[in-house]
Amino acid sequence: MPSSGITTPMIRAAFLAATTLCALAPQAQAQESGERPTPAAIVASAPAGDWRAIDPAELLVMELAQGLRGEERRVVIQLLPPPFARGWVENIRTLARAHWWDGTSVYRVVDNFVAQWGDGEDKQRIAKPLPEGLRLVPESDYVTAVQPGPEDGRDFVLVPERADVVVNRWLDSYAITAFVAGWPVGLDDRGGRTAWPVHCYGTVGVARDLSPNTGTGAELYAVIGHAPRPLDRNIAVVGRVIAGIEHLATLPRGTGEAGVYANPAERVPILSVRLGDEPPATQQPRFEYLATDSDSFARYVHLRANRRDTFYQVPAGGVDVCGVSVPVRRVAAD
Repeated sequence: MPSSGITTPMIRAAFLAATTLCALAPQAQAQESGERPTPAAIVASAPAGDWRAIDPAELLVMELAQGLRGEERRVVIQLLPPPFARGWVENIRTLARAHWWDGTSVYRVVDNFVAQWGDGEDKQRIAKPLPEGLRLVPESDYVTAVQPGPEDGRDFVLVPERADVVVNRWLDSYAITAFVAGWPVGLDDRGGRTAWPVHCYGTVGVARDLSPNTGTGAELYAVIGHAPRPLDRNIAVVGRVIAGIEHLATLPRGTGEAGVYANPAERVPILSVRLGDEPPATQQPRFEYLATDSDSFARYVHLRANRRDTFYQVPAGGVDVCGVSVPVRRVAAD
């Protein structure tokens, strides 16, 4: 195997395996007593100290027009922390503060792929004018730097505080994979010492034209099908849907070219898009995620790969990074 930019990731994977086995000791005892834990049970029993609050300022709240039965349709997106996709995320903040998406639409829905919204920024003659101050982000920003850790510990990424790279010890077809501050990432094993956010179900990315265009962030999409991992490092990932994905995944599929709605009347109007900290504090969305460097998460990953509860007869013995799905939960208002 070539020399690794993650200081021999297989060694790091072995390190994670050892810590995981230690964390699984209580689980093994529970199995001996006749209990057969599930991933959901691990999440439900995770102590409060294993959960991390999501700052409302890191959330994007999109209100779609009401559904056919008059139901409200709210989509909540968690934005990636810096340094991941920093230029695009800052552009998105600029667009949200300008209320730029208000009055635009979800205009493209492709089966087993994406739902896309915006105003067609590549059609400059007819597209809605963009606010001033948007950055042109280079393709090199598809990846971010990984810092070497101590020989007996983990590498880390500054997000901006130090966040350990927790390697996924199960095989992945596309890359060595890991989790950083609650996000699934791929890792470079060719000496580049870089990490990049990956495309999973619910991932939000930046639509773009052909290279070297990288998009501004005005045109966004959410993955509503099988994880399109070949897009990794070829297009900017900026966040993930943490609530309301059903309002995008169940939309009628577009019948025009590339899944665009052939009839403009089919487009789904966007009423508003706001940063989560724009409303008064009592109305701001509150969520938290299970810390990916916690013992609870280690047990959760292990069970995702090795289901032995009542329904499962044959454990899979593996799980790709998108099959883990970092738990996120809504926090009740005080």
